[in-house]
Order: sequence, then C-alpha cells, then structure tokens
Amino acid sequence: MQERAASTRQAVLEGAAASFDKFGYGTASLSTIITHAGVSKGAMYFHFSSKEELAQAVIDAQLALATAATVTIIEHTPKAFDALILITKELARQLQTESIARGGMRLTLESTTAENPNARSFDDWIEMIATLTGRARKEGDVTDDVDVAALARLIVASFTGVQTVSEMLTGRADLQLRMTEMWHLLLPSVVPRRRLPRIRAVVDGPLIDWNVH
Repeated sequence: MQERAASTRQAVLEGAAASFDKFGYGTASLSTIITHAGVSKGAMYFHFSSKEELAQAVIDAQLALATAATVTIIEHTPKAFDALILITKELARQLQTESIARGGMRLTLESTTAENPNARSFDDWIEMIATLTGRARKEGDVTDDVDVAALARLIVASFTGVQTVSEMLTGRADLQLRMTEMWHLLLPSVVPRRRLPRIRAVVDGPLIDWNVH
C-alpha cells in the first residue's frame, strides 16, 4: 500500500512538473496537472492540498535531484574543477531529460526575487561552486589572481542564462553543445595554460551516467 501511495505521489509530481514547465505557475491549472499525471482528483488531493503546495514540492524535488547528483560527482571526482564541469553537464542533462528538473527550474526562475525563499537555492548553489573553485585554486587549476567567489557567481549566472536561451531557441536540444562553448570561452581566463588540455578534455568528454535516482 505504501509503495502504491509513493508511486501515485510521484506521478502527481511528474504531472505537475510537466504542467508547470509547459504553462508556468500562473497558467497551469489543477485539471492540466491531473491530466498530465494520469491520476484522479481525489488521488491528487490525498497528497497535495493546493497548487502552491504542489509547486513547492516540485521545486524541492528538483533541488533534491540536483543535490544528489552534485554529491555523487564530488565524491567520485578527485579534482575540484573536473567535478565542477561534470556537475554542469549533469544538470544540463537533467534539464534535457527530467520533467522534475525542467518544471522546478521554471518555477524557481518565475518565483525568485530577493524576498522569495526560493532565492536561497541560488545562494546555496553559488556557495557550493565557490567551495569547488576555492579547492581548484589550491590544486593549481585556477590562477591565483582569480576571485573564486566572483567566478562562482559568474558560472551560476552563465549556466542559468545559457540554459534559458537554449530552452527558448531549441527546447534545450543544443544545451550540451552550448555548455561546451561556455566552458571553452571561460577556461583560458581562469585556468593556468599548462592545465588547460586536461580540463578541456573533461569539457569535451562524454556524458556519464551517475545513477542518482
């Protein structure tokens, strides 16, 4: 019974994420969410009492998905800068293939203002990347004159902008390619020349199945 309830809840979350991704929070209705989820109205209300609660659950699920991947990549990647690149590639993959990731991202971008608690997700992301860029500088993969906090803010802003434009122009079909372009333009300004070949190889390398589900 518990397994069935969990499966139904996940179906509602997936349906809500697909609806929010397609229509945005304001336009998505409970009826479209039910249609995308393939469940009854009663089943939806058993798990979620309102559209607002559903939206927050989708955002939380997207953050959990991204966090799980981030932790796994950091644990399995010795070099901090390599891990940073792999994280952006994995998050891009999630946006291409996971409805939860797409719906959560749209909701976060729609709702984020300085007063909105979801803005904290960007603060947390920047802080995590600043930790990685700081490690990378200690490992010799970032030049000593680079402000690692500023670099972290730039990476988050660049990722957010690149994925947004990719979504608008191609439905994110070209997102991995645009991420590769972003890194190739950024690397020469922050990475010592002798380290560039190895790090560029990570950028150009294949996607990895991190099995975070």
